[in-house]
Amino acid sequence: MKEQGFGDFIRRMREEKNLPLRKVAAYLDIDTSTLSKVERGERPASPDYLKPLSIILETDLKVIQTTFIADKINKDFGGLEHLTEGLKEAEKQLKRKKK
Repeated sequence: MKEQGFGDFIRRMREEKNLPLRKVAAYLDIDTSTLSKVERGERPASPDYLKPLSIILETDLKVIQTTFIADKINKDFGGLEHLTEGLKEAEKQLKRKKK
């Protein structure tokens, strides 16, 4: 079974809410073709889309952001041998920044 990416997730959520592509694209202030490409994984989603998507799809922003981040990490770094260790180090660095 194919792993679900961010675009697949957005399409599924949009379809579950019976929202047409054009309505979501208009809400994001982008072309319908751009959103279609994002859903098909042919174009990366902008982080600027996340909050508006959470609103129009009536989905918690945390869920949207988590799915977006996981997909981005998988696409950009999924083939690296030491990904898990790198993620742990990144988490440590983020915790230090918050202090």
